[in-house]
Amino acid sequence: MLPEGTNGTSGGGLAVPMAWLCAEYTADEVLRTGGLVEPGSLEYRAGRETLALTVYLCEASDGPADGRAPSRLDEWLSVTAYGHPWRDWVRERIAARESFERDVTGADPDLALARDAWTWLERTELLAADLGEDGGLWHPALGPDPAADESAQVWTPAWRLGLPLGHLAIHLY
Repeated sequence: MLPEGTNGTSGGGLAVPMAWLCAEYTADEVLRTGGLVEPGSLEYRAGRETLALTVYLCEASDGPADGRAPSRLDEWLSVTAYGHPWRDWVRERIAARESFERDVTGADPDLALARDAWTWLERTELLAADLGEDGGLWHPALGPDPAADESAQVWTPAWRLGLPLGHLAIHLY
């Protein structure tokens, strides 16, 4: 695979993971604009990594689109929506890209960073409000669950906290 960018040397220079870096920048911009959590916190990182994976894996084969384009925002909202099987969606998309990498392109530095982000999101647990077994205390159409005790906290994978945070940040963007 030819690198998307190089370090300025000629012939086979360092591959720069531009697609992942653009996705991470977009996720950071969306979260900062929303102002929902303090930048630098683990909650912020969970939201940024979740959004970056969403942006990267939604990216069409014709290249990145303007992050503020309505169709792009609608796609991100749909993928991060309550009830969408985001975790399965990520696993399927990464597996498909890994298969393509093996069969066609060779090592992909963007995919390597996406895999690292996914590993961090799955293995890192954060102490958060108990979202219940179904993954949410609330549904946008129903409002908060009146029986839920929001002071109860549990350890949860980072993506479970980052997903609703990212979804809300997209709405505020």
